[in-house]
Amino acid sequence: MGQTFVEKILGAPTGAIVFRKPDIVLTHDNTSSIFSTFKKMGSEKIFDPDQCLVVLDHNAPPTDAKLATQYQTIRQIVRSQGIKKFHDAGDGICHQIMSYYAKPAMIIVGSDSHTCTAGAFNAFAAGIDRTESAGLWKKGETWFLVPESIKINLTGKLNPGVYAKDISLYLIGKIGSDGANYLSMEFHGDGLKNLTISDRMTLANLASEMGAKNAVFPVDSVLAEFLGSEGGAVWADADARYLFELDINLSDIVPLVAAPHLVDHVKTVAETAGTVVHEGLIGTCTNGRIEDLRIAASVLKGKKVALDFQLLVIPASKEIYLQAIEEGLITTFVNAGATILSSSCGPCLGTGQGIPADGFTVISTANRNFKGRMGNPNSQIYLASPATVAFTALNGKITDPRGPDHNERFDSGRPEGKTPEIPAGEDRYYKGVWNYADQDNLNTDQMFAGNLTYNVLSSEGDKIVEHLFAGFDASFASRVKSGDLIFAGENFGCGSSREHPSVGLAYAGIKAVVVKSVNRIFYRSSINQGLLLIVHKEAVDAYLPGSEVEIDFRKGLIKIGEKQFYFEPLPDKLLGILEKKGLVNWIKEQ
Repeated sequence: MGQTFVEKILGAPTGAIVFRKPDIVLTHDNTSSIFSTFKKMGSEKIFDPDQCLVVLDHNAPPTDAKLATQYQTIRQIVRSQGIKKFHDAGDGICHQIMSYYAKPAMIIVGSDSHTCTAGAFNAFAAGIDRTESAGLWKKGETWFLVPESIKINLTGKLNPGVYAKDISLYLIGKIGSDGANYLSMEFHGDGLKNLTISDRMTLANLASEMGAKNAVFPVDSVLAEFLGSEGGAVWADADARYLFELDINLSDIVPLVAAPHLVDHVKTVAETAGTVVHEGLIGTCTNGRIEDLRIAASVLKGKKVALDFQLLVIPASKEIYLQAIEEGLITTFVNAGATILSSSCGPCLGTGQGIPADGFTVISTANRNFKGRMGNPNSQIYLASPATVAFTALNGKITDPRGPDHNERFDSGRPEGKTPEIPAGEDRYYKGVWNYADQDNLNTDQMFAGNLTYNVLSSEGDKIVEHLFAGFDASFASRVKSGDLIFAGENFGCGSSREHPSVGLAYAGIKAVVVKSVNRIFYRSSINQGLLLIVHKEAVDAYLPGSEVEIDFRKGLIKIGEKQFYFEPLPDKLLGILEKKGLVNWIKEQ
């Protein structure tokens, strides 16, 4: 039996846990927080500064004195530690910057969930949290569970008005936001020759919105031309085994949107056409490349955005910004009535400029549309391609890039999800147990808002608890007690790689979180914080409010009333991290 890409890269079969040294460890505005954790591990000097890539992008330029001071602290860390791969505010978004460094067969990790974007370059690239990044600074290596792989076979060619973003939304809509949880996604097929590097980066970027550990493309003629060689390529064997395969004819895909407030709430542009929109965003790590800007500019050239419509354009890097100036794209955007922002993440995660007003509907080329994601829970977000956003900006309502004479509807074949939320006054707390068993897709933005991420350090557990679950269950933070348990539904902790939720739950003294399924990065983060998280669907389904619950982690036993459920204990090394109350203490002792 042949090997998948990830089995070859990690040098072990599916299901094995291995320790490997990444080629690149990416950090961004969270670098100062990571350095604080690094020092708590008893360290002063980074093990291998050449591993490090530091990019200031999430709050670039800083919007208050505290953030500006953090940026200056990071610059001092970079200089004192001898880190050569450093990009200051304005240079660009970290995943676009990564495209200047990523090479075939590299192992790349980063303290951002969209690190998987680098899979477009035939690299194994996966997101991790801040604490694990600090551990890598100290030891140079980390653990990987070799995942199962899925094979995406692409054939055909996209029709006019249809773009890579629509392919990604099609995939997410079909398999769901947890459909690739902890899986490696391999893209194969004859259709690859019709996808540019920019297209591939969009597809790899959005793999995290399906829960994937990584996504990867082969070194074919398109990538070889971009790289200037085919050297170092690794690819799956023809007889490799996959968990499942998907066949997609690109010519069958139509323009799509992800409707509020779930990434997998996918609809055709045709069936949402006419929806009034107040703000548009073209940019971010998903769709801020020169190809995206050219598409949008071709739509807007010689025209004006709708009255009272706010259109924001964010080139993904300084290089792209300069190229857009040289090509006249920036002039086109400004003449059309758009506002050009610095090359940064900005409004994507609710920081910087461009926060929507109460009641605003936004259409964005970004990668997430969770409630409150852009900094205001009283707004709603649609996700779409640059072309769809540009046409919508002209008309002030969702508009199909192909014209009005289309009526397709999207059938996901899945039950439509709902935004997780506990209504005010509804009590979910029973005898030390928080019962969220019916709540799926509880995301990190609702657990801990993105616009707080850089104002509250991940080491400030008491401050984190004050805001914990505020966008989901407003009663949680004031009532949670040490020793409490949480029962929750599918895809717990999806979304960002921010570790604040797991830090807060551990600091609050949560004894265990029992879920039907969990997002990959959140699971790693829980272990790193010494938070016991158990995946056991049957146990969650069996829980009834008021039931007595006992958990014996050593025996792998959950008792709910008279019922018993067993789970597989962690390997010794990971168990040791839990027993030491987290990775910081475990590494310090090592």
